[in-house]
Amino acid sequence: MKINEIFYSVQGEGRYTGTPAVFVRFAGCNLNCWFCDTEFHSYSEMSEDEIVAEVSQYPSRYMVITGGEPTLQLTASLTDKLHAIGFYIMLETNGTHPLPEGCTIDWITCSPKRPAPQSTTPSSIYPIRIQRIDELKVVYEGENQDMSQYDAIQAKEYRLQPCCTNDRQKDTFITNQTIDYILAHPKWRLSLQTHKILGVR
Repeated sequence: MKINEIFYSVQGEGRYTGTPAVFVRFAGCNLNCWFCDTEFHSYSEMSEDEIVAEVSQYPSRYMVITGGEPTLQLTASLTDKLHAIGFYIMLETNGTHPLPEGCTIDWITCSPKRPAPQSTTPSSIYPIRIQRIDELKVVYEGENQDMSQYDAIQAKEYRLQPCCTNDRQKDTFITNQTIDYILAHPKWRLSLQTHKILGVR
């Protein structure tokens, strides 16, 4: 398997914010999002047993499988091995690829993506093919974003996360618009990238 990195930190986003977790980042993605802030191209080849041995060194039994897009490589045998040693597995996915057959995941966070604003169809999200969504996390880019396209997506929880542009003034403006939207549409909950606020991985 092509693994970009394995590290131990606290979950910074969504329902499990603040939870100590082992992060396994798979290399490679089927999309190229303009706002992506993750370097996921470099990798080391690791066997499933090597992955299991490395993650077993950490005290927490919460795991975040992320990427890139992890469903491109994830296997049922890996998730079975992780569950066998007590891990609660959380998956972060863009939802455009189905979960491989037999994979058992405890919590699926899907963050749908759409083409860049300069695209000919910038408002349309890529088709969702993941079989189940526990937490729908939408990166909010501002009041012109078409939120109606998420109405038909079924999930247990809905979170709106301000898009980070690395422009402090613009980020403050987007955050304020995100809060305004949530106040007007209370099915959504605010998700912040608290790891960035705290300066941790």
